[in-house]
Amino acid sequence: MIRKIFGHLKTVTKHRWIVFKLACKVGIPWRGFVHDLSKFSWVEFSESVKYYAGTHSPLHEAKIHEGYSKAWLHHKGRNKHHLEYWIDTTSPVVAAVVPYKYIVETVCDNLSAGIVYKAKDWKQDTVYNYWMKAKEHVIVNPKTENFLTAVFTSVKENGLDATFKKKNMKEWYKKYCIDDKTEYKYEFENGVWRSFV
Repeated sequence: MIRKIFGHLKTVTKHRWIVFKLACKVGIPWRGFVHDLSKFSWVEFSESVKYYAGTHSPLHEAKIHEGYSKAWLHHKGRNKHHLEYWIDTTSPVVAAVVPYKYIVETVCDNLSAGIVYKAKDWKQDTVYNYWMKAKEHVIVNPKTENFLTAVFTSVKENGLDATFKKKNMKEWYKKYCIDDKTEYKYEFENGVWRSFV
């Protein structure tokens, strides 16, 4: 148990440090500083220690063993950098466009998670490949989806240093989330929420 406690603390600290460094590069240092503080709450910390593996999220393990994760339900409801925070299936716009500072924090979060869990196996296309699979299973506003795809594609093709600039993030957000005036509708079909024009 002691090994799991310190292992989890090390993983969370490393993850938060990388998010902070990335967030500073793109002009949102405060979001990087406060990133994932809820992981130190009892509900999130205790479950994460119980299912700590070191190579992937303990919340994934909790879902396998319990069928759900109390820590995840707590976490996604308190952290605006998660796409799931912005979902309301009783609203006409089921998935809202994530505000700029939170979606850029999402980018930092995903890259950091890939770097921490993949370690030496991390490559420029790691998060791009993850996102291309994951986006098929999440409810996300198409504008937000296009923004994330553009950023992760740039990391894949140009690397972190060339991509991680405040100017780039602002331009992509403006292009995909502000200037795109498309109004999307949502429908629930075959157990999945889909958006369409």
